[in-house]
Amino acid sequence: YGSRIAALKAAIKEGDFQAVAAEKSAFVLYNSGAYPGTKNKEKKANAIEGTNKIFAAIRSKDKSALKKAYDEYLALCEITGLPDELSKGGFSQGQGYSNDYDYRARTKAGAIYQR
Repeated sequence: YGSRIAALKAAIKEGDFQAVAAEKSAFVLYNSGAYPGTKNKEKKANAIEGTNKIFAAIRSKDKSALKKAYDEYLALCEITGLPDELSKGGFSQGQGYSNDYDYRARTKAGAIYQR
């Protein structure tokens, strides 16, 4: 779900509140799954607080607060998104995806070698 959150960068830059609100489930699922167990309790609480700041900015329709909260959330959760292998002209730095169930399938990170 981190790649879905990272893909919102253009919507955040444009101030598209509706696009960010449509991905609320990605934030919820990321927060619940990225920090399992009791040893990550503080990290999970911080991620949830960051999500709350993002959606508070959406409710108040404040573009600058949304951008600031989103940037803080990405830094806090160390979300970078998937690499863009397609922009390298099809030359992958590693193995491409091998089946339809791979997390890189149908993304820019999943380059397929073709002869």
